[in-house]
Amino acid sequence: MVCTISGFGSTGPYRDRRAYDLLVQCEAALLAVTGTPDAPAKVGHPGRRHRRRHHAHNRKPDAVRDPAFTAGNPFFDPRDLVQVKYEMLRRVRHEGEPVSRAASSFGFSRPFFYEARTGFEAAGLPGLLPQQPGPKRAHKRSVEVVAQLEEALAADPTLNSSQLAELLEQRLGLRVHRRSVERALARQRKKGLQATP
Repeated sequence: MVCTISGFGSTGPYRDRRAYDLLVQCEAALLAVTGTPDAPAKVGHPGRRHRRRHHAHNRKPDAVRDPAFTAGNPFFDPRDLVQVKYEMLRRVRHEGEPVSRAASSFGFSRPFFYEARTGFEAAGLPGLLPQQPGPKRAHKRSVEVVAQLEEALAADPTLNSSQLAELLEQRLGLRVHRRSVERALARQRKKGLQATP
């Protein structure tokens, strides 16, 4: 018995394109970096630079021991974190492999498997992309903190950002870098300028 699967059919202008790349890139919003308006998806995997930019580069490709990735098939790229995670989830869900064995053969821990599964169930393929590291907002420079900075500057306009950072540590026990103080005050000034007609 022979089975042939094609994402675009066996005839027509797209018959030689791999459907997996196009679908994953569309759903993960990576088309903008791997294709052009004339050719929406390049055949093959996006380069290391693009994977790293989108935090989709698997830093431990040698840890992937799954046969699909070690058989020499260029379609399966152990450096593509999204593909590795997807195949791990598929191996458990559709082939019934135990979580611990699948996680190990794809170079991950069981908690990592559950995290990937949660992300996939919540957002589909884009949920397999790691979130960008770092704070999502200026968590140390809240409205109250900026108000303290402005109050101190109003009382003594000669204070510099280092002195203001020291003042925050003394008053609130909050350690803030002087550049963070400068950015917070600049952002506040910009808001003030936009509010005035």
